[in-house]
Amino acid sequence: MTLRIGQQAPDFHRTTHEGESINLASFQGEKAVVLYFYPKDETPGCTAEACSFRDAYEDFTDAGAIVIGVSPDSADSHEKFAAHHRLPFKLISDESGELRRSYDVPKAMLGMLPGRVTYVIDKQGKVQHVFNSMLKAKRHVTEALSVVKRLAG
Repeated sequence: MTLRIGQQAPDFHRTTHEGESINLASFQGEKAVVLYFYPKDETPGCTAEACSFRDAYEDFTDAGAIVIGVSPDSADSHEKFAAHHRLPFKLISDESGELRRSYDVPKAMLGMLPGRVTYVIDKQGKVQHVFNSMLKAKRHVTEALSVVKRLAG
């Protein structure tokens, strides 16, 4: 089954790279959530994507959204990645792949790598946009920002 626009986004409870406990439901009624899944810290495409989210971060927060990155890397890897690239947003680990499966994120490159998919979730917790592309890493940011701005009115 594929997660579709208009469906309720699956809730999750995770710990960020900074040790903060977060869950999707806590943002309902408060903020839109940009939840982006990426394959691996410190790889060229993933670094470009993360730095693009970093560079546009203020635009996201001004439009009332929070950005959360998800990969199978450990919290320690995320901590180093965030420090190395001065990432102002939250990173969460999905080492088991459970969160990725709940969001129907496909594997890529002949099933060898976790996929790259970005979800924009509105203040009511409903999926408003899905963008799936391994090769257009920076486009995830422009697509998500456009939707967040539209949602903000």
